[in-house]
Amino acid sequence: MTTTSYGEHPSQIVHRRGPEGTDGPAPVAVLLHGGWWRDLHDARLMDPLARDLAASGWAVWNVEYRRTGDDGGGWPQTRDDVARSLDLLAATADRDPGLDTSRVVAVGHSAGGHLALMTAADSPVTSVVPLAPITDLRRCAEARLGEDAVVPFLGADPAPELYAESSPLHRLPVGLPLLVVHGDLDQRVPVEHSRDYVAAARRAGDTVDYREVPGIDHFAVIDPERAAWQEVRAALARGWG
Repeated sequence: MTTTSYGEHPSQIVHRRGPEGTDGPAPVAVLLHGGWWRDLHDARLMDPLARDLAASGWAVWNVEYRRTGDDGGGWPQTRDDVARSLDLLAATADRDPGLDTSRVVAVGHSAGGHLALMTAADSPVTSVVPLAPITDLRRCAEARLGEDAVVPFLGADPAPELYAESSPLHRLPVGLPLLVVHGDLDQRVPVEHSRDYVAAARRAGDTVDYREVPGIDHFAVIDPERAAWQEVRAALARGWG
């Protein structure tokens, strides 16, 4: 694993893994971790998926970004960090024949799913896999989800326009294939959020493959040993996206 900076802040970094078992150009998986945008959590949350994808022949970019707390994150700087990391990917691919940018899949969990959906357009990303994603910040704020995580991210008493600007639900269509996965026992981000997002995305014209997995919680979708992630990996192996 190597670490590359896309900015001057210590959190503006990407942990990169090369594909195992292949010498040719490899598709790219961009991983975006969750944690309700807080600096209590970091990119290590996605290390198990990073190792799993690298072993399956993917070039992996596991992105860190500024988070709320003492890390200097919030809206829009956290989103902008992810966009800058994708700019770096585009620039790197121009001089690295080992990266196959005809397939760049953004895989985001929870808050990382939010960031994946908010940055995929106008980037090298060709498809998005949101895992239990945050899609409607007003709804999260009203339910005080993530221990009131929206407050430090958007600030106190956000204007309606800010809720709309920062919510994937109100930024449709994405214009790229989506594979949305959510467990029906999720207590961190209720599954109803993804049901409503998927319905809205389809109405807006997006192509959405929705997998609602019975009997699993918020973190099972990022466990390589669980069937939910294995279904995602199998879909990617078949060329989805």
